[in-house]
Amino acid sequence: MRQTEGFGDAVRRSFATGGVDSAYAWARLVLSMLLATIGGVGMWSVVVVLPAVQEEFGVDRADASLPYTATMVGFALGNLLIGRFVDRYGVTAPLALASAALGTGFLLAAQSPDLIVFTALQGAAIGFGAAATFGPLLADVSHWFEKRRGLAVAATASGNYFAGALWPLVLQAVMQDHGWRGAYLFAGIVCLVVLIPVAFLLRRPPPHMRAASDLVPRAEPMPARRIDLSPNQLQGLLIVAGLGCCVAMAMPQVHIVAYCVDLGYGVARGAEMLSLMLAAGIASRLISGVLADKIGGVPTLLIGAVLQCLALFLYIPYDGLASLYLVSLIFGLSQGGIVSSYAIVVREYLPAREAGRRVGTVITATIVGMALGGWMSGWIYDLTASYQAAFLNGIAWNGLNILVMVFILWRTRPARLAPA
Repeated sequence: MRQTEGFGDAVRRSFATGGVDSAYAWARLVLSMLLATIGGVGMWSVVVVLPAVQEEFGVDRADASLPYTATMVGFALGNLLIGRFVDRYGVTAPLALASAALGTGFLLAAQSPDLIVFTALQGAAIGFGAAATFGPLLADVSHWFEKRRGLAVAATASGNYFAGALWPLVLQAVMQDHGWRGAYLFAGIVCLVVLIPVAFLLRRPPPHMRAASDLVPRAEPMPARRIDLSPNQLQGLLIVAGLGCCVAMAMPQVHIVAYCVDLGYGVARGAEMLSLMLAAGIASRLISGVLADKIGGVPTLLIGAVLQCLALFLYIPYDGLASLYLVSLIFGLSQGGIVSSYAIVVREYLPAREAGRRVGTVITATIVGMALGGWMSGWIYDLTASYQAAFLNGIAWNGLNILVMVFILWRTRPARLAPA
């Protein structure tokens, strides 16, 4: 007599099968979010310690911003290079090696004798190592979902914002008793203890890499959307768009702590605003993922870019403490889904087998934009003794992003009809 399969049996079978949209895919998503949250400390730690590093090494604001720029350069190169290895070998080995570099980089940076050594370690070890927990993870998780790909990619990308909301508060608390060097030692130990073991839980290759071993090989699914541009032309436009949006994004995210110090509110208030901004970004990122599943990546990205531009305008007339908290919340709600939408756009328009390389390249452009914007804002501050002109500079770059995304939307053809 045939027995009806229960819910628990269905879940266990789905997990064991490990296919697209399976229970295993959702479990893998949770692990990816954990990795992104812990590894994201490599991107946000230097923002919190910037005033303390500037004071200890006796440098001006532009020079003190260089470690952040180096971090973003390393982060960009890591996304580009590690993504290529993920396309070939899967995510586990590259992720484990990069995590070792990240944790070791923190431990060594805590012993830095001067700004030069600190900057070099931020770029070559911390920034490069942290990259494995962003772009490569977004590309990897995109292979495990079809119906909820936008949500899955956005949720994984939200790990970086969970890091931005969590780590500034944790590091600030450690700094009160042990200084910035003690905070870096703590971060390094956490990365080594958590990231490497979790990386080995992601050993199962994604479905498209296992297709060749199937009894009936599956053809690679065609991209969901078509456009009157070659893949490289589209890639180039996404690079320009990513650069523009993130030069603008860097102004509040990189300099909000220093801005609060200049206004007399202190480091702690600035760290709280950064955490609030990024916590709001988590909600924005998840909402953007759900929206992208309904209307597509390009329209979702365009909505975020317009809202980010409007939020940047609000920073110019309002610099009171309560106003800055509110504007930082609005900014986070506006821009959170922009970067994750690039990965969704790549998967909608370009082949799955190129996801790691293509996503890594676009993410590299966004990080270069953050690096350039972080340094440029400090340079403009040194020239003008004010952040007002830096906000205007960010608004101009944001306009470039909007123009590019409107052009891509204009060149997109009607969606391909499913076969009867």
